[in-house]
Amino acid sequence: MAEDGGNSNSGGHGGAGGGGGAAVHAGGGEVGAPHAQTDHGHGGKGNGNGNHNGDANFVQTVEIPSTPSRHNSTPNPFSRMNTSLDLDDYFSGPRDIAKHSKWPLFLQLHGSITPKMIVPLIVIGGWASLITALSARYEHIELSIEPVLLTITGFVVSMGLSFRSSSAYERYAEGRRCWGQLILASQSLGRVFWVHTIERPDTAKEDILGKLTALNLVIAYAVALKHKLRFEPYTYYDDLTDLVGHIDTLARTATEEQEVTKPKKYTIFKAVGENLGLSFATSNPRKLLKRSEKPLGNLPLEILCYLTAYADELVANGQLPVGMQQTTIYNNLGLLNDVLVNAERVLNTPLPVAYAIVISQITWLYVVLLPFQLYSALKWITIPATIFASYIILGIFFIGHEIENPFGNDVNDLPLDLFCQQIVQDMETISSRPKISTKQLVQNARNKIMYPYSHSSYYVWASQPEGAIRNALKNRPNASYEKQQAPSTRSGPENV
Repeated sequence: MAEDGGNSNSGGHGGAGGGGGAAVHAGGGEVGAPHAQTDHGHGGKGNGNGNHNGDANFVQTVEIPSTPSRHNSTPNPFSRMNTSLDLDDYFSGPRDIAKHSKWPLFLQLHGSITPKMIVPLIVIGGWASLITALSARYEHIELSIEPVLLTITGFVVSMGLSFRSSSAYERYAEGRRCWGQLILASQSLGRVFWVHTIERPDTAKEDILGKLTALNLVIAYAVALKHKLRFEPYTYYDDLTDLVGHIDTLARTATEEQEVTKPKKYTIFKAVGENLGLSFATSNPRKLLKRSEKPLGNLPLEILCYLTAYADELVANGQLPVGMQQTTIYNNLGLLNDVLVNAERVLNTPLPVAYAIVISQITWLYVVLLPFQLYSALKWITIPATIFASYIILGIFFIGHEIENPFGNDVNDLPLDLFCQQIVQDMETISSRPKISTKQLVQNARNKIMYPYSHSSYYVWASQPEGAIRNALKNRPNASYEKQQAPSTRSGPENV
């Protein structure tokens, strides 16, 4: 069955190309569909590819610079797709959700809390072995405790672990909501900057470059917030330096005026200790903030001030003439500020240290007392039983500790790099096409306005009187109902 003709010359946002088209489902039995044979008189309605604007002979002599790699392992500083899963990636994160594992979930170690439980379980196993050996060797010494203590203290420990896990996950979910709002505000600002902002005829090129700068500042805000939440206050980072190098900020001044050294690679002992979750091997995450000799400011807030100034100028220049557009841009700028404040609240308000300490103490006390309570009933089986019970109890405890700060570099933390990459792709998608007019959107030979009930194009329907169009719309619900009651045996949508 032939389709609408004359489509070979239409491109971009243009309309139908020239030339007569084949009949559009003339014999298909379409309900209420017009039977015009061709799209006569409508060839060349569009503007071709919509991009020439009379400049076909213009030759661009300016060399377009390529994206600097800055010695990254991948060209895109936001992506880890091309990196291999080495030992450091295995224990650090956040986990790349684009990677797929075929191992059953209970056998997967990447993302599991098991590596950080190796040392505690070894210690508990040694302690249980010692108590069991002493009890077996010196039978006249009674080391066992009545099991009733196991029941009483077990209830208290379970309540404490439940409280810690629920509060930790609440912080994790709140952090995800913050970044969801950030992505929403970024998309809204991108649409306002690119679609709603009017390009003035005498300064069209400057307006386009200004809008691209604003989109880059939206990206810079997200990247700067990511680094701020990870206590990385400077501007020399690969994914940030080219986005904010042209604006005057306290972070850029501190980076330029003082000798800033990038964090050194850990020694093998420190790296292993940190990967195994040993507290004495963990560095202070705020050490860069404490060592700074210059004020570091608040880079996301400063970027937000530049975006606000740009929005004010758009309004003052009359480039946002509709009041609702102005409301949208200022509301989303306010939403970015809300995201900043809420994310900092999650970061700087952990579980009160009194709760953290007492929950840690009662959990470890319960685990340490397990061999004394199990020996009288299990004898030498006390050792593996204690290890298994400790794995369950300490696993819940360590999970709550790991996800308490969802913005870090642990395996189970939020993938902030992925969120930033999504915003980059969103801004590139928004700016990849110029603002389209209603005529370009509607008057196109590929616009099947009655699909899936009719494959006729816009120009076929435009050649019909208004009454025929309204009759087709009136008959369309009946045709849909009949199609649902008696499904066709043919593949694909049935014509109306």
